[in-house]
Amino acid sequence: MPATSPLPLGRFPHTRLRRNRKSGWTRRLVAESRLGTDDLIWPVFAVDGEGRCEPVASMPGVERLSCDLLVERVGEAKELGIPAVAVFPSIDDRLKTEDARAALDPDNLICRAVRAIKAAHPEIGVICDVALDPFSSLGHDGIVRDGRVLNDETVEVLCRQAVVQAQAGCDVAAPSDMMDGRVGAIRAALDAAGFVDVQIMSYAAKYASAFYGPFRDAVGSSSRLKGDKKCYQMDPANGAEALREVALDLDEGADMLIVKPGLPYLDVLRAVAQRFGVPTFAYQVSGEYAMLKAAVAQSWLDGDAALLETLIAFKRAGATGILTYAAVEAARLLKRG
Repeated sequence: MPATSPLPLGRFPHTRLRRNRKSGWTRRLVAESRLGTDDLIWPVFAVDGEGRCEPVASMPGVERLSCDLLVERVGEAKELGIPAVAVFPSIDDRLKTEDARAALDPDNLICRAVRAIKAAHPEIGVICDVALDPFSSLGHDGIVRDGRVLNDETVEVLCRQAVVQAQAGCDVAAPSDMMDGRVGAIRAALDAAGFVDVQIMSYAAKYASAFYGPFRDAVGSSSRLKGDKKCYQMDPANGAEALREVALDLDEGADMLIVKPGLPYLDVLRAVAQRFGVPTFAYQVSGEYAMLKAAVAQSWLDGDAALLETLIAFKRAGATGILTYAAVEAARLLKRG
C-alpha cells in the first residue's frame, strides 16, 4: 500500500508537537514548569523527650521526633537542599486546656524545637504554625465559649503566640487559624515587639476539608475536636471567596500565602497566583499524602512517579513552592535526576 501524506494540522501543516518530546534533553529544554529542591518546605512534628521517634500510623513514613532527633533530620534535609521546615508540636494531653495557655509558654515544645533547630542550622528557614488547636483541649484553632469559636479573643491570643515564637527564633509566622483580621493584628504585634523582619505566611485560603484527618492524629487534636471547623475555615464550594480572603490578608501585611489543601484546589491556586502575583504556596496536606502512600502500598501506583507528578502539578498551577510531608523523599528523587 503506498504511503500517504499525514493530514495537515490546522493552520500549521508542518507542526509535530512530538518532535519536542522525542528525548530527555529536549523535554527538559522546553519544560514550562520546573520543580527543584528549592521549591520544597518540609512539615515536621516535634514531641517531648529524648531519642523519641513515634511513627504516625495514618501517615506512612512520617514520624513525631524529639528535639534531638528532629535536629538531625533537619540537617539531612538541609544537605538535600530543602530551604525551610514547618514545625508542628504534638504536646502531652495533660498540657492542653480550653484556653490553650501552653501556646504562650516561651519554653513550650514548639519554642524549644525552634531554638534547637536554629542553634544547629541557623541558615535553614523555620516556619511556625500560629493556631491553638495543638494546645487546645477542645481541638479548635481558637478560643471556644458556649460552643462558639470567638474571633477577636482568639486573635489576641494568636498575637501573643506569634511573638513568643519569634522570640524563640522563628523566621516565618504562619497563621492557619482563619480568624478574621488576624494577619494585621499579628503584624502589628510582631513589629511592636521588634520583630519587623519576621515574615507572615498566611493560610489565606484554608478550606474546611476532609483531608486533614491524619494531621490531626499527628498533633493529637482529632479525638478532642468538638464539632467541626466549618464556621471559620472556608466552604469547599467557594472559589471567589478565596480571592477576597487573599486580598484582605495582603492588605493586612501578609508576605506570602498558602492555599490548603493542594490538589483538590488547583483552580483556587491558579486564580490566586494569576490575580495577585505574590509568593503563593500549595500545601499537599496529610490526607493527600496518606492516599498516595496507601495506593503505593497496594502497588496501584508508581510512588516515585506519582509523587513528582503531583508536585509539578502545583508548580504548573502557579505555586511558588510546596509544603509536603514527602519533601525529603522528593528531594532525593530530584537529586538523582
